[in-house]
Amino acid sequence: MNRAGREAAARQIMERPAPPVPSELCGDAVRRGGRMLRRRRAARRLLWLFLLAAALAFTVWALTARPWVEPPSQTTPPLTGW
Repeated sequence: MNRAGREAAARQIMERPAPPVPSELCGDAVRRGGRMLRRRRAARRLLWLFLLAAALAFTVWALTARPWVEPPSQTTPPLTGW
């Protein structure tokens, strides 16, 4: 099919009347969209809560374990020069 034939076919399809849409379709779409938004919002809040809990747990661990401090020596140094 050449370009003119494709354009004619496209025009013919676009000139047809739109098919009838069920009346309850809009209400269903609104309900489904609202449900999706609530789920996304809940998932986002849960993720932020998890991130906050992880940051808090890391802070508490860092303050109690103090990983930046060198651990005490397990042996005593030799005494020389007595």
